Amino acid sequence: MNSLLHLSATQLAKQIREGQVTSRAVVQAHVDHARKHNPQLNAIVADRYDQALAEADAADQVLAKVGPANVPQFHGVPCTIKESIRVVGMPHTAGLVSRKDLRMTQDADTVRRIRAAGGIILGVTNTSELCMWMESSNKVYGVSNNPYDFTRIVGGSSGGEGAIIGSGASPFGLGADVGGSIRMPAFFNGVFGHKPSPNIISNAGHHPVPTRGLCRTLTTGPLCRKAEDLWPLVQLLAGPDPEDPDCTNALLGDPKDVKIAELTVWTIEDNGFLEVDPELRAAQRKAADALAALGATVKTTSIPLLKKSFQLWSATMSAGNGTPFVQLMGGDGPAVNPWTELVKWSFGQSHHTLPAILLGVGEVLEHIVPMGQEQSLKDAAALRKEMAELLGPKGIFLYPSYTRPAPKHNAPLRRPLDWIYTAVGNVLEMPITQVPLGLGTLGVPLGVQVGSVSGNDAVTIAVALALESAFGGWVPPKNLD
Repeated sequence: MNSLLHLSATQLAKQIREGQVTSRAVVQAHVDHARKHNPQLNAIVADRYDQALAEADAADQVLAKVGPANVPQFHGVPCTIKESIRVVGMPHTAGLVSRKDLRMTQDADTVRRIRAAGGIILGVTNTSELCMWMESSNKVYGVSNNPYDFTRIVGGSSGGEGAIIGSGASPFGLGADVGGSIRMPAFFNGVFGHKPSPNIISNAGHHPVPTRGLCRTLTTGPLCRKAEDLWPLVQLLAGPDPEDPDCTNALLGDPKDVKIAELTVWTIEDNGFLEVDPELRAAQRKAADALAALGATVKTTSIPLLKKSFQLWSATMSAGNGTPFVQLMGGDGPAVNPWTELVKWSFGQSHHTLPAILLGVGEVLEHIVPMGQEQSLKDAAALRKEMAELLGPKGIFLYPSYTRPAPKHNAPLRRPLDWIYTAVGNVLEMPITQVPLGLGTLGVPLGVQVGSVSGNDAVTIAVALALESAFGGWVPPKNLD
């Protein structure tokens, strides 16, 4: 693997500014790697490689003209964007067949910020249908494959992002998270991902269009192969956007000011409902031990309300989402009948994936048989209060990212609730950073979630940096050597 593919975006930008390497060479290395391996991964679903190389040449010309002090932070550095986020000239289907011919005429605010900082977009990456399943597969682009083992899933819904970054073909990318859609792909593909505190980064330009009722549940954020890029990217992406009136919170602190020795680490090994693989539990304990070695106080606890994670997330989504999922499945047309689609799917005639159809069925059944939403919303508020009081301003929690390392394709259908380990983080409305912890016995990544109280993004990212130093962070996949 080209040595440039091992560097962070921050390091690449520094080398470009200092003339150690050209933007053309950096972008070419990533394009070559993507062209070689993306056919197996199916992570980038629409590329702009030729435009990216032309933009790299232009970046080199600008640098020669204005000098290193006058170019932006990520000048000449390549990246990728989740397909459900608007990028000029690119498709914006979110895996929905009825949107396959759409091409965007403007960027989302977050994409504009990346371009303004000098980022060069290589392409857009695969998602699950309407961004609502843990496997990135849809009827527009097909299924994405894990760079460590092509027979395994990449996660969802930012699965294409996780896979292409984990492969080494992109140093960083942009995702969005309503139930673990940044953290789960980051976990399965061995990279870093950050779900920020609510209302710090704009959600505008995403499809499905987030309703204001979900403004604290859905968050847009970065994925990257090196932890040192997390904070600069969050800083870059944060700030008001006229398209997103809820994006008003200020970004607080700085990871450099965080002292690990002053933190209390609460390690929660499971939710009391779904058992966690022993290898993941052991990795989490090692992470806690590494932080203890740096002076942190480590305590183990359990939270009984976590047993209700699925009910809490489901009620939160139902209360905040103004558009029924079956309507979203219909695109610009009428709402679909999920029962009809289920029959059509059994004969191979549906334009929708089975997980999306089953979610539609569940939505219909929930209206017929109410699931105690009012009590679940009270329980969700109680859980947020309990966790905030437990952690305080200098507390973090370690929590499993999933029940097991990346499963085989389609296996999640047999265990459809395993993703709730990340989804409850959206109910908590807290910043959570996904941290890789090396590879397990299956040769696929291990990892852990690091969370803290709202506004403590700098704290979770500081812990991610410490754990990267202890465990090595991203491991380039031997599968692609």
